Amino acid sequence: MTGEKAAVVKRAARAGADVALEGFRSDLAITTKEGKTDVVTQADRNAQDRVIEVIREAYPDEPIVGEEADALKSVPEEGPAWVIDPIDGTNNYVRDMRFWTTSVAAVVDGEPIAAANILPAESDTFVADADDTRLNETSVSVSERTDPETFTVVPTIWWGFDERDEYAAACREIVTRFGDLSRYGSVQGTLALIAAGSIEGTITNVEPKPWDTIAGVHLVRQAGGVVTDLEGDPWTYASTGLVASNGTAHDEVLAAARGIEGR
Repeated sequence: MTGEKAAVVKRAARAGADVALEGFRSDLAITTKEGKTDVVTQADRNAQDRVIEVIREAYPDEPIVGEEADALKSVPEEGPAWVIDPIDGTNNYVRDMRFWTTSVAAVVDGEPIAAANILPAESDTFVADADDTRLNETSVSVSERTDPETFTVVPTIWWGFDERDEYAAACREIVTRFGDLSRYGSVQGTLALIAAGSIEGTITNVEPKPWDTIAGVHLVRQAGGVVTDLEGDPWTYASTGLVASNGTAHDEVLAAARGIEGR
């Protein structure tokens, strides 16, 4: 079953990514949701519709959790489900930057069993199943770096304007502990980079949405990395905080995440 769902995950993500790519760098109508930087376009909606269409062709009765429109907003605790994000990194998308992701994951009892993160403007397709994580059909693994002073670590998820002290603390924790800080504007894309060994970690203390994280978490784990909550326990879709790393110095990455709130 995992192999079948991995094939559907990849097919659905590819279909949605193709729709999103058609609208990229075009004249887009942009609206905001909950804040000035929380933007959405018709391309998001069209891509999500296409992802759902492909999933429904294969699994017509399984629930779908997603960011846009009428999709469910929470992951069922039991049974199979799908978690999708048609464009993770919409701010990048509307600013004509290439780093954005179409994400699809299949879960059972809340745990991912297959995932695909496609960055179509970068021509990169990440897929994870029960065996490994692959980038453009080649198996990849997390970075083998062990010295935190050589790590690149990313503050991710979005801190609201009333939480910028925490955003600043996250940056301070990273730049005082690790070799460098980067920020990419797509959580799913960031997690994919950890899985591929391009960067070593990412941290946040906020409660991330399942469509922003579940697929990427599966990519990291299947590539040999570690993903926990702020207590160091295995991350789940219900966790507050997310700490992902290549695993060689996870305690240091975890300490940086805990330092955001002075813990």
